[in-house]
Amino acid sequence: RWEAFGPVLFRLQDRSERWFALGPTHEEIVTDLVARDVASYRQLPLNLYQITVKFRDEPRPRAGIVRVREFIMKDAYSFHISAESLEETYQAMYKAYLRIFERLGIETVAVEADPGAIGGTDTREFMLLTPIGEDAVFMCGQCDYRANAECAEVRDCGHMEPRRRDGGYELVETPGMTTIEQVSGFLGVEPQQLVKTLLYQADGRMVAALIRGDRELNEAKLARAMGASQLRMATADEIAEVTGAPVGFSGPVGLPEDVLVVADHEVGCCADFVVGANRADAHLVGVNWGSDFVVDRWADLRMAVHGDPCPRCEQGFLALHRAIELGHLFKLGTRYSEALGAYVDTEESQQVPAIMGCYGLGVSRCVAAIVEAHHDEDGICWPLSVAPFEVGILQVEPGEEPTRIAGDLTQELEEAGWEVLWDDRDERAGVKFKDADLIGYPIQVVVGKKVLTEHLVEVRRRKDKAQRLVSLSDVKAAVQELAEGA
Repeated sequence: RWEAFGPVLFRLQDRSERWFALGPTHEEIVTDLVARDVASYRQLPLNLYQITVKFRDEPRPRAGIVRVREFIMKDAYSFHISAESLEETYQAMYKAYLRIFERLGIETVAVEADPGAIGGTDTREFMLLTPIGEDAVFMCGQCDYRANAECAEVRDCGHMEPRRRDGGYELVETPGMTTIEQVSGFLGVEPQQLVKTLLYQADGRMVAALIRGDRELNEAKLARAMGASQLRMATADEIAEVTGAPVGFSGPVGLPEDVLVVADHEVGCCADFVVGANRADAHLVGVNWGSDFVVDRWADLRMAVHGDPCPRCEQGFLALHRAIELGHLFKLGTRYSEALGAYVDTEESQQVPAIMGCYGLGVSRCVAAIVEAHHDEDGICWPLSVAPFEVGILQVEPGEEPTRIAGDLTQELEEAGWEVLWDDRDERAGVKFKDADLIGYPIQVVVGKKVLTEHLVEVRRRKDKAQRLVSLSDVKAAVQELAEGA
């Protein structure tokens, strides 16, 4: 996948000018290990995992630790002798992920997803819906259809019969008009009356992808429609060589025969539309597919949009949500085992490639997701299950006796199994209260003036501000009681 990963792959050379890559994911490495040591179906199923650092040269790192170039990830790879065995492990991992996120206090939704450079089928992503999310997810309001924007399906609108406009199409000069907005404004037509022609190289073959002018091409869908392992936009020089025109004036009429024309289903519902003329500063008006050019392949090519009819049910419509991806499951099949020689003997003594699954979980990103899901205007509200410290002891009264009491409480709670942070800094009470809310200990124990006069301390729950005054002998019980609702 040296090329398939594209610029996201960190590449470097050593002093001998040998090329290396920093691991973005480890399918090849783990498959190679298994190829060396596993030889029989009796050793399967096998599921290997690691929690380690991954590297990706992200062009736009953002949102703290949501998208970064170095991150901690749990990745697992399973090996099987049959598709049924893979399905069993896949479902077990699916349920395990749901339990993990539930225990982390993160409410996720599982959505259909594009496998990208990893490859595979039956890909599912676990998403936290949040306005700050970098991913787009479409969900139907009437059925359980949920999909990442990269693979969200668009219902086929049904093709009209191809027709020819009386007198054919017309060549119109459009000097300097290269964008949809410019052309539609200049010609006085709506953007949906234009059809964009986007030229790509798909595994070395030139492809012209056609979509309506007001739509956005989904490159992942185009790659799947072509069955292409590598897809990139054609360069300006390649476009000029194929069309004879600069970028912005490409069209499907008169393209060389070796250019494959792939059209979105919506184009089949268009007639008398505007396309580039394959000539500088010119467009064709009144073009119709079937009569003016041939479509070699029809496919779902466009990005879904909010309000699209659901592709799975008749009543629903798709709603767009922002989300953070936290986990990803794949059925890899035999792509890596065949390439890296991970073959095993069957019960009939035949050698077959192991069938693989892949399961990733973003540990660093989960931390960000937990904070996003559990915070208020004062700071973090850690769920008890993942809090760095479960109890914060805030000593706001100075002196030897309060210090002794705070120390005794720290020891007592630690011996009872709690993770405790004792804040004995020389700071004002307000600073300690503010920091405690900001850091987000689920339970706060305040050692203040009343510990000297009445032998009482205050026990607070961070999440809902529930609090009570208790005697020193009742602190452990109060912490336990408040923690049950933390």
